[in-house]
Amino acid sequence: MKKEFRDLLKEKGRQELPSVLLVAAECAPLAKAGGLADVVGTLPKALAKLGIDARVMMPYHHSIKARYHDRVQHMLSFASHYDWREVYVGLEKLELDGVTIYLIDNEEYFGDVMYRGGRAEIEQYAYFTRAVLDTLPVLDFHPEILHLNDWQTGLIPLLARTQYPGGMQERLKFLMTIHNIAYQGKWSFDLFQQLLGIDRRFYTPEFLELNGCADFLKAGCVFADRLNTVSPSYAEEIKMPYYAEGLEGILNARAAELTGIVNGIDTEVFNPNGDALIPAKYSKGRLKGKAVCKQALQERLGLEQKPDAPLFAMVTRMTEQKGFDLVAAVLDELMAESDMQFVLLGSGDARFENFMRGAEERWRGRLCSYIGYNEELAHLVYAGSDFYVMPSRFEPCGISQMIAMRYGSIPIVRETGGLRDTVQPYNQFTGEGWGFSFANYDARELRDKIREARACYYNDEIMKGLITRAMSEDVAFDRSAEEYARLYLWML
Repeated sequence: MKKEFRDLLKEKGRQELPSVLLVAAECAPLAKAGGLADVVGTLPKALAKLGIDARVMMPYHHSIKARYHDRVQHMLSFASHYDWREVYVGLEKLELDGVTIYLIDNEEYFGDVMYRGGRAEIEQYAYFTRAVLDTLPVLDFHPEILHLNDWQTGLIPLLARTQYPGGMQERLKFLMTIHNIAYQGKWSFDLFQQLLGIDRRFYTPEFLELNGCADFLKAGCVFADRLNTVSPSYAEEIKMPYYAEGLEGILNARAAELTGIVNGIDTEVFNPNGDALIPAKYSKGRLKGKAVCKQALQERLGLEQKPDAPLFAMVTRMTEQKGFDLVAAVLDELMAESDMQFVLLGSGDARFENFMRGAEERWRGRLCSYIGYNEELAHLVYAGSDFYVMPSRFEPCGISQMIAMRYGSIPIVRETGGLRDTVQPYNQFTGEGWGFSFANYDARELRDKIREARACYYNDEIMKGLITRAMSEDVAFDRSAEEYARLYLWML
């Protein structure tokens, strides 16, 4: 244990670090829709290195049953009061990669897709809220801190403090992590009251009302002991109306209790020197394998075999949030003026998917649009590309740019949220930095940065320096875990 933590424990009159239960809708590799799953799957491993017993509680989604049912241990079941009736709660347990994961089982709510949308999704996670709280007293683990993640868990502190008087739930400490403030879990208060029996006195702007709706995430922001989000820049941005989606009032009121901690990545999974999903291994001091990966990517996607053509790539949801409208505005112009190649792996808005299909026809042999997702191909894209494009409108943290850096694909990003915090722009005068960035949400600025990156590609010395510095950057979750450990200790 680090001396800093020993000293903090001494101040608190404790001998041990706190036990933590991370509660979330998804967790990699069990069930994943976005970066939230990567954080919940990786953070407990990094905390374990520090001596913190951190476990996970999540729904037993249908996709998990299909893949892991033979490894899951049934612990117990009981009836919980929900939606004016008694409903089944099954508690299952899975040990995976050294992490204990508790799974809440109910086929009515989790026997289909992970996020059902609309009212059905509100009902799914209101049920999850009740099941988590009712499961805690019978768990074979006694957490001191519940680390809650995103809107699906936002009502837990409110219910714990108002419906479990004298219970162990009321005595817990709650950390609320906002991974993406754009998703809040809004619906009518009447439904919240029906499902969970929430007292009407909490349906005010002071507690969980926002713009005429009851709001899961706002409740978490009001009732949790501490708040955090996934980068220092995003923690500042969400105090402003442009980014806050209506929550700027409570976040400014609790500014002293709001922090930003940059995510990391699982550097064992994303490791170019040991990745079984790429055709050649390489490291920052031995880059020949990266050229092999580029050739394999070109062959796989039907691109011209031109090792000297700069290859730009995106692995993304094709939405405006990810800056795809900027890409669509300048892609043809950029393709027309050089021999650059472009690879897209992802799906999203129909208009962007159609645009990319058309672009593939216009630039066949130099551009490939793979609509969908393939994990093996994603690793090859990171390893085989020269530049990684991520011009997000907003980005709480971002994982992809760090994976790209790990594989020596130079990031081109907009200066927002975690992209600002993790990508240092290249300075041609000092030779510092490992990426390219632009400030305004403007297609011309993106175009100019891609042009600048493309020019650097033809200078071997500059390019080697960029790759070496990008691959040298510490993107592991260990640093983030230490910051979370400090936060947990401060909460006690």
